[in-house]
Amino acid sequence: MEPRKRLSDILAESASRKSFSELWKNTKPARDFVVIPAGEYLCRVRSGELGVTKEKGTRFYKLGFEIVEGEFARRRVWHDSWLTPDALPYTKRDLEKIGIYTEEQLEEPLPTGILVKLRLVVRRDEDGKERNRIKSFEYFGREEADPFSPEDLTGGDSK
Repeated sequence: MEPRKRLSDILAESASRKSFSELWKNTKPARDFVVIPAGEYLCRVRSGELGVTKEKGTRFYKLGFEIVEGEFARRRVWHDSWLTPDALPYTKRDLEKIGIYTEEQLEEPLPTGILVKLRLVVRRDEDGKERNRIKSFEYFGREEADPFSPEDLTGGDSK
């Protein structure tokens, strides 16, 4: 087993260690996330990724959204669109709202700046925890590209 790393190992320079120590002392802990109240929210489409569930191997396309205004701005929510025969009509309905019309587009990065108005609800899962769920969304428009934005203009999140 590899020996446990020490903070001094990853902060090799003394200047890095000193600035991190100051940052640590002056940083307040983040609050726990609370469930976003049910309602309508203006959101930016941030991501679209193909996946397969671990339990049953069900294929899906996961959309990631970021709230762009109000108290919950910058919070993110996700929506799974199932790629099964029974669910495909609903998946195509939803994906066409953001410009995905062909199966080939599922493998491409999404264009940046797509805005949607989504309806968020709160559901209680089997474990008793309240969670957000996207009930529906509608295309709202496109953001104008910021020429000074570090985000890749070909689509997707900047890394």
